[in-house]
Amino acid sequence: MEQACINPIETLAACLISAGATAELASFVQILIGVLLISAFPLVLVILLIWVERKVAARVQDRLGPNRVGPYGLLQNVADAVKLILKEDITPAGADRVIYNAAPIVAMLSVLLIWAVVPFSPAHIGADLSIGLLYFVAISSIGTLAIMMAGWASNNKYALLGAFRVVAQLVSYEVPMVVALLVPVLLAGTLSMQALVRAQIGMWFIVPCLVSAIIFYISNLAETGRAPFDLIEAESELVAGYNIEYSGMKFGLFMANEFMHAFTANLLFAVLFLGGWSGPGAEQYPLLGFVYLMLKTGVVYIFSLILRATVPRVRIDHMMAFNWKFLVPVSIINLLIAALLIQITRLFGIAPAPGETDFVAHLPQALILLLGNLALIGGIIQALRSSGRRDRLAEQARSRADETAIIPAGSGD
Repeated sequence: MEQACINPIETLAACLISAGATAELASFVQILIGVLLISAFPLVLVILLIWVERKVAARVQDRLGPNRVGPYGLLQNVADAVKLILKEDITPAGADRVIYNAAPIVAMLSVLLIWAVVPFSPAHIGADLSIGLLYFVAISSIGTLAIMMAGWASNNKYALLGAFRVVAQLVSYEVPMVVALLVPVLLAGTLSMQALVRAQIGMWFIVPCLVSAIIFYISNLAETGRAPFDLIEAESELVAGYNIEYSGMKFGLFMANEFMHAFTANLLFAVLFLGGWSGPGAEQYPLLGFVYLMLKTGVVYIFSLILRATVPRVRIDHMMAFNWKFLVPVSIINLLIAALLIQITRLFGIAPAPGETDFVAHLPQALILLLGNLALIGGIIQALRSSGRRDRLAEQARSRADETAIIPAGSGD
């Protein structure tokens, strides 16, 4: 017999009503506690994330990482936070004080607000919006606005140039990311984050949407400004970019926002392509679903940390060309192929029924879509090889022409 999902916050509201509180007061307390929990969790988690990132980067680069302050260096981030809090708060002369001071707060809120629609378990979600995925896309754009506010209000040319790079990079990489997200939406037939997770109980979307998952992951690396796309704050040419004029806890908010945004992006990848909280016993025991979600997110997050500590930074023109000349066309072709295959499977009755949770029922459609994805990947590899061959032949022809041009006249006598 299945055990019903129990939401402790709803239980608290029921207890307040039974104790004599009004329904309005109980509803207010329920919403307040939910908001505090969702807001506090990522803020506390970011302290651990910084330690994890330092340790992973150290191991990849044959170092030790934090190992002195506290056991295993766990208190190093607490010491850094105290240092940032105690630092002098400086506002540059000529800066727009209101926008300058509001920018770090807006940047932090842009990530915290995303957590409101993240389904942590079958019973725990801040707000199960019917347009949850559209909400995520809209809110994630606010972070770009916050960085633009910081660069413009700082009254510093380097900060402004760094903010311009945000517009060029983040806004551009939103295009393939949004197009890639349309494929899971077509499969699930909904924009609700909770419904997208439930649609993956029989089959994770990473199998039928492999290319979409890869595009979403790469685009999110660029959206969060992580290597090899960390050109937003390239120290070599922009003196740290948009946040050069920030100090103290204002700089700390920007730094915490970066780490929290990186984890949130991997969390969303786990929700949209790895089944989120779904797993054995998650429906009966919601806490188990939360554990599944964190484990899936952790695996993806560790991979992104290894990538950051390994690959070099790309050039700005190469990064933009990669987006507009490669990712955007591939995402559009992938969407058209996926839509065609999904429609074919539905016409021939191969598609699973809505709400179907049986793995075998999802298998035929998933295999057909996976074959379409693999065919697209094979076509991309072949096109890249042909393009590389043409470039090599053109380069060899130019080299031969240059050698012929510099041979002195009469040297053949």
